[in-house]
Amino acid sequence: MPSLNVSFSAEEMEGVRAAAAAEGKSLKSYLHDLGVREMQRKQFVAGAAMWAERLRAEFDAAFPDEVPPSQRGNRTAAA
Repeated sequence: MPSLNVSFSAEEMEGVRAAAAAEGKSLKSYLHDLGVREMQRKQFVAGAAMWAERLRAEFDAAFPDEVPPSQRGNRTAAA
């Protein structure tokens, strides 16, 4: 199984250890879960942005007094 060595300053390590302890997890489990959660968050945001874009025309037709597309700009969710 692939693994990764990550360096932290003494202060960073203290904070990471405290965060892991607060969640009742080992340091290894906590850091693993952080990476997985971030990947899942990015997938969710990308999916939500695609869903919103598919419904944009329907929303604009249903709510013509909202911000017009020409003034909306090309806003996309930060990933």
